[in-house]
Amino acid sequence: MDPIIILQAGVATGTVLLFATLGEILAERSGVLNLGVEGMMLFGAMSAMSLAVRTGNPWLGMLAGMFASGLLSQVHAIITIQFRADQVVSGLALNFAAVGLSLVFGEGLSKAGALALLPTYTVPWLNQIPALGPIFFTRQSVMVYIGYLLIPLVWVYIHRTRPGMHLRAIGEFPAAADALGINVARLRHFYVFLGGMLAGVAGATISLAVSPGWFSELTTSGQGWIAIGLVIFAQWDPVRAAFGSYAFGALRRLILDIQGPTVLLGLRNPFYYNPYWGFFLQMIPYAFTIVVLVLGSREAMRKRLGSPAALGFPYVRGERGL
Repeated sequence: MDPIIILQAGVATGTVLLFATLGEILAERSGVLNLGVEGMMLFGAMSAMSLAVRTGNPWLGMLAGMFASGLLSQVHAIITIQFRADQVVSGLALNFAAVGLSLVFGEGLSKAGALALLPTYTVPWLNQIPALGPIFFTRQSVMVYIGYLLIPLVWVYIHRTRPGMHLRAIGEFPAAADALGINVARLRHFYVFLGGMLAGVAGATISLAVSPGWFSELTTSGQGWIAIGLVIFAQWDPVRAAFGSYAFGALRRLILDIQGPTVLLGLRNPFYYNPYWGFFLQMIPYAFTIVVLVLGSREAMRKRLGSPAALGFPYVRGERGL
């Protein structure tokens, strides 16, 4: 069990969580909770793989997955922003609908033919950095490097730009933002769309880079729900989200590796000879997600964690309060 290999794989699989988490951070920062991340990821994975198989171009597949999930997210946006429906109920409904559509349109996709994949690269010079080089800059997908760039870009956008200030305003006190001439509804639509696109990128990254060549209801394996938990864990901060995403990716790989016949020095591995231990280990990331979501649902804890004050509340012009 090589720690370098585990961490390298953790960065690759954590990139999927990173895209989905950053997208949900942007949506929630605007005041809209979207629980349909899992479904949008699966829909993006299906759309990307379908077009990549048909055209032989993985980049066209990536664009298809990104925009397909972005458009799907607008169903949730219209229901919650225009019709002011409950965001939790709408998000769950979107998730079920997206999963169903993905399985219907993606039936037989794994047998559709050869799949063009996104390229992998090793960055010269940087891959020579002791310890860090082999993990972060050796034989990684191009999407991993895009993820590296996206982390500081999203942080700077949120905290150091005027549009980022507008984003924080509509998520904290939309009435004040509206009074200043900011179109709350239009911006919320935009950030839900952006969050949906990033969820689509996450799904497309699975089907075109991380686990290519097959598609089923297990393609996303609950990673959309983990991303929602990571938003709370990261306290709506992109840098913390990156740390959590890569840590979860490494944990998922570690759980797989320690279930092999041997671990260290040829010693008997209890996780291999007793499969129930393996089931328990695979449960850990999802159990953590449930705990985080339960804690994050408490009003006092949400304030302590720095949740956007208007998160989950529809905005009606002229009404008092949020």
